[in-house]
Amino acid sequence: MSPAPLTVTVRVPAKVNVQLVVGGLRPDGFHDLANVFLAVGLHDEVTATPADRLRITASGPDAHQVPLDETNLVARAALALAARHGIEPRVHLHISKDIPVAGGMAGGSADGAAALVACDALWATGTTRKELLAICADLGSDVPFSLVGGVALGRGRGELLEPVEVTGTFHWVFAVADGGLSTPAVYRECDRLRAASGAGHTAADIPEPQPSPQLLAALRMGDAAALAGALCNDLQAAAVSLRPALAETLRVGTSGGALAALVSGSGPTCAFLAENPEAAKSIAETLRASGTCRKVRIASGPVPGATVIAGCLPEQPA
Repeated sequence: MSPAPLTVTVRVPAKVNVQLVVGGLRPDGFHDLANVFLAVGLHDEVTATPADRLRITASGPDAHQVPLDETNLVARAALALAARHGIEPRVHLHISKDIPVAGGMAGGSADGAAALVACDALWATGTTRKELLAICADLGSDVPFSLVGGVALGRGRGELLEPVEVTGTFHWVFAVADGGLSTPAVYRECDRLRAASGAGHTAADIPEPQPSPQLLAALRMGDAAALAGALCNDLQAAAVSLRPALAETLRVGTSGGALAALVSGSGPTCAFLAENPEAAKSIAETLRASGTCRKVRIASGPVPGATVIAGCLPEQPA
């Protein structure tokens, strides 16, 4: 049996929701979703090393916004895995941030998935993929996809995943806004806007969400133009209502050559689909010059989910 490593680093990607169809408010306070996730090449890394107690640190852009206590999904992941195996969560977890914080790109969920994989490797607990996914689902709706990566359809709250066939690579530009948006607040605003429209906002009023056949076909064919015509996000109106400046960011990126634009998840990051890498660079330059966002990032996808990229084993005797 191989010895457990003394340190493990796991890389985990951000996501963009190429389709987010939101059902009505359920009695339990959640919404059923048809949520098509696509993992993109902006990554956080979580490194696990043995310690005398659970400790969280963070570095990188916006690291000061990352909670370092047990509210962080990284800590909750370690605690959940340790409890499942009856061990003490003696680990130092360091988060190296590159995914925008509170930007609608599942950075916190990604870190939780990475911590789970890192602790499983560090502690040599041998947790099955099925068990890891179950822990992920308990941690949050987006965490299972962060483990899986690629492209997937999320049902339920988004945690029930089905693989989606995809061909080729899609090119994206992300405009990162100042400050974050609370996901629960965006869902509440979505419910408010629906109720104000007179259409109703409960699960009894809204049809069960379904994935778009046109969008799934575009992914399967690797057709960026067709994907552009099928992108949708039912939370976009609510995000723009809470942060009206996003409308101008979306307009600038679209006028700058994007095939399509949408708010990523609950926002406030805006995502722009580009025809190719050269177009992505041009769109990024237009957005940077506009002053409508804090930061611009270019990425492509799909990419794999949480992956061990480094593991240092103890030295073996000669």
